[in-house]
Amino acid sequence: MREIFRRIEDDNEITIEVDLNVYEYGKKYAWLLSVFIKFDTSDEMQEGFEEYLETKESLIIALEHSKKAKYVGNRMVDGWSELYFYTDDSKGVDRLVSNILTSSNYAYESHIVRDLKWDFHHKNLKPNRLELAHIQSDKIIYLLEEEGDDLELPRPVEYYVSFDTPTQKERFLESLNEKQFIFKDEISSDEFENGIALTREHTVTQNGVREVVEELFTILKEENGYYKGWSTTLANGEA
Repeated sequence: MREIFRRIEDDNEITIEVDLNVYEYGKKYAWLLSVFIKFDTSDEMQEGFEEYLETKESLIIALEHSKKAKYVGNRMVDGWSELYFYTDDSKGVDRLVSNILTSSNYAYESHIVRDLKWDFHHKNLKPNRLELAHIQSDKIIYLLEEEGDDLELPRPVEYYVSFDTPTQKERFLESLNEKQFIFKDEISSDEFENGIALTREHTVTQNGVREVVEELFTILKEENGYYKGWSTTLANGEA
């Protein structure tokens, strides 16, 4: 399951695609293959984007069908598309890459190193909790857009949080500023241990939701709480 999210590194925003199912592969795949393809992502080059995607997918299919590699993610950085794979055998991989990319119009480079613990993946591809929250938010926003919702119209949004202990939950409620979030209800279920539902009225644009989620993460960090997601209704009042 591939997901796309944004990350700030060295004051630059980069786009990362990651396969969230990669951990099922296990330690068998101990070699990290990096393939860098020179690709200009500026607006004037969008007409060549489909060609790039075809080249990218052809490379992924060739490497995975060879049973030598598993695609784990992609980073778009400084005009380069960085593709990453983990493989069980480093032999012959360069030849497979060359077979696909030599005939293309792209400049490229590749190299392979041993990475038994998947350190590169954990540091450079794996989304953290906040990034996972943004991924989930984008999915909800997409569904709202599909229903024709006007994302710029403010409406009540429910946020769900949980805590390890009732004491942490009570301390969080005591510190809560109503200008930030309003307490709605306590939640008791297997999914929400010591859970709380909060509300806040705002737009549900991508930037609008990101700002509120990041604010909630900051508050929860101080009280050792866990973010569990959000929900809302369409601006026209339909479910």
